[in-house]
Amino acid sequence: MTTYHFPPNFLWGAATASYQIEGAWNADGKGESIWDRFCHTPGKIEDGSNGDVACDHYHRYGDDIALMSSLGLQAYRFSVSWPRVLPSGRGKVNPAGLDFYDSLVDRLLEANILPFLTLYHWDLPQALHETGDWMNRDQCAAFADYAALMVKRLGDRVKYWATFNEPASMFYLGYMNGIHAPGNQDPLGAPQVAHHLMVAHGKAIQAMRAIEPDLQVGIVLDQWSIEPASENPADIAAAEQAWGERTMFLDVLFKGHYPPQLYDYLGDNLPKIQSGDMALISQKLDFFGLNTYSRNVISAQDGYIKPVPGSEYTEMDWEVCAPAMRRLLNRLNREYRLPPIYITENGAAFKDVVSPDSKIHDERRLDYLRQHFIQTRLAMQDGVDVRGYFVWSLLDNFEWSFGYTRRFGIVHIDFNTQHRTIKDSGEWYSRVIACNAVSSDDGQESR
Repeated sequence: MTTYHFPPNFLWGAATASYQIEGAWNADGKGESIWDRFCHTPGKIEDGSNGDVACDHYHRYGDDIALMSSLGLQAYRFSVSWPRVLPSGRGKVNPAGLDFYDSLVDRLLEANILPFLTLYHWDLPQALHETGDWMNRDQCAAFADYAALMVKRLGDRVKYWATFNEPASMFYLGYMNGIHAPGNQDPLGAPQVAHHLMVAHGKAIQAMRAIEPDLQVGIVLDQWSIEPASENPADIAAAEQAWGERTMFLDVLFKGHYPPQLYDYLGDNLPKIQSGDMALISQKLDFFGLNTYSRNVISAQDGYIKPVPGSEYTEMDWEVCAPAMRRLLNRLNREYRLPPIYITENGAAFKDVVSPDSKIHDERRLDYLRQHFIQTRLAMQDGVDVRGYFVWSLLDNFEWSFGYTRRFGIVHIDFNTQHRTIKDSGEWYSRVIACNAVSSDDGQESR
């Protein structure tokens, strides 16, 4: 058995997103979001469900914070629902929505849990969608105004702020292939959407720092390792091409330009870029949030290889390959001048069964987390500056287009009764946090 100890100031947390857990979709003055509209459109969600209630966190946040405290969480990453505080996306505020996040932050701090706030986790106000969505550059200013509003309200207590969660997912899933809200299938317009998201990020960073210069501000990107199927030069070249196409947000944020491979990928369909955009987008950040779950394996002949022979897969059909996380972190560290890194999402969806003892013995999720914790620690020993880890997710929740058919939580939710049960993975994670170490054994951490 080997025990991997983490630095004394390493931050252990869990993550959620507003639409996936809050529910109360039209309560207390909240406006409609694109996900409300999308889910209420028949045929969009695998099980025909929606996020109207989800985990009812809006009404149960006090109990959920008590649950976080019992697990020993040191930090909690959550997102704000833009239409809950600005029902139309701009203009008139909703006091009840602001009060909710005010109370949430205060209760977290009372429980000695550090709030990590994400401004945008995909739930654009429907009213803004109807004025041109992210194709309309005016939304960048609206987002900056929203960011300023939230900092004025919470900036005295919330230190860590991320602008966007996974702009690549929005670009590909929401605007290229329509799997996510708003359901657009617009390959011609999607690149402009992607660029406007980055402009909005830059404007929001400026607005937040103008109000509270001492904030820690960053962004959360999803990035997986992309690896060749063999040592064949053609496979290596194919993997490098795919990597370049998938690093558009990394490059523009941390290098000040889009990757050359993206120009090959988009051809004549490049976004319109105004003078000064690149400087605005690539201004210095205080941290970088990384969401990563798996890897992609590429063959020059066959493209993406799935399944990889001999590999285990999660319910999301994602390969379990923890060593890829170490390789990814080291590559990012080599190729970019990054600020300190937080793993802002990592976890696994597996089928959970409530046992006769009323517990959830989720050994596969536990082992997935253990192996990824170990690989992260090894990357840190390689010299990568990782400061904290947020497990996805605190709670089973509404998993976007999959509805309630996929469970990532370390806490089980009975969606009929809203009863919460800490899974074995959650109990184990609590022990990891308590001893700030993880062991390569059967999950019983040394004390």
